[in-house]
Amino acid sequence: MTAADRPKRYHRQKLLLALTGTALGWGYLLLLVLTPASARLVEITAYSPNPYLHFLLFGLALGLIAQVYALPLSLTSGYWLEHKYSLSNQTIAAWGWERLKGSLVGAVIGLPLALVFYYCLRAFGAGWWLPVGVVLFLFSIVLGRLAPVLIFPLFYKFEPLDDGHSLSGRIRELARSVGLQVQGVFRFNLSKTTKKANAAFTGLGRSKRVLLADTLLDNFTDEEILAVVAHELGHFRLRHIWKGLAEGTAITFAGLFIVARLHAGLSGGDVTALAALPWLGLLLGVYGFVTGPISNYISRRREFAADYFAARLMGGGASLAAGLERLADLNLADRDPHPAVEFLFHGHPSIEKRVRRLGIKNR
Repeated sequence: MTAADRPKRYHRQKLLLALTGTALGWGYLLLLVLTPASARLVEITAYSPNPYLHFLLFGLALGLIAQVYALPLSLTSGYWLEHKYSLSNQTIAAWGWERLKGSLVGAVIGLPLALVFYYCLRAFGAGWWLPVGVVLFLFSIVLGRLAPVLIFPLFYKFEPLDDGHSLSGRIRELARSVGLQVQGVFRFNLSKTTKKANAAFTGLGRSKRVLLADTLLDNFTDEEILAVVAHELGHFRLRHIWKGLAEGTAITFAGLFIVARLHAGLSGGDVTALAALPWLGLLLGVYGFVTGPISNYISRRREFAADYFAARLMGGGASLAAGLERLADLNLADRDPHPAVEFLFHGHPSIEKRVRRLGIKNR
């Protein structure tokens, strides 16, 4: 395998594993609803007459079974494949701990949402989709505000980039030039898990901050880092965050409405029936798969717009193009994926297209 072949082979295998996981997930849910398995699981988890406790036990059983059968695929994709292509720094124990920690955090966040969802099923019947959509919208706002300060630090160590550091001052100045007052510029230890690099602008309100991976700071020039940050600031200045939230909310409400109507028929009119709940997971999964290319198309257009913004802010696209090229090398990106793959699954345009649109000749 030549060096030029490695990115394509890596992404081809990654995509194949992801699609296999999706197919297995759908197969699992279909098995539950098309056989007596779901009804049997309802009987097994009927330890309490309290409907909410029964719902939680049923959901826990569904989730644990899914985790067990999905583990080999997750291990292959998240650990073995990353090591095969020399992208991971994790031991098997560290990978398992991060996965467990993610599941625990997800459970803490998901538990109240699950209870609210089941309450809406019981209180509003087939009209549950509207209050659930409102709750999800409000929750996304709260999560955007709290995640950078409460959740992200559970997985990575964040350290303020010293205000005396020239790069920190230049980033703050760059942010002020577009009307953004960031609460801090932070370095985080992404290298504990991967050799890949990343940067992000996160948070809402007073939690706005710039996050720079240590792998980015250690492998990129200051000008390249500034250009990558300028791209993220472009998303802010062009209101992509709020536009994305609005569009995501519209897609979510539409999906919940469609799924609620279908589920009402598939559940035999009793939308609170636990045995029919796996239909919801299956329908929502199919809806997300179908609408994914639409969201990806919008996202790719915004990535181009943020690139143009960064090029104007930096006085040219050379530093951003160099940063993108270096990111592609470090992250083993497929520089020129098949158009169908890019259309269906990629939220970012290919590196080849981004560099070419910046007016920079590819290497």
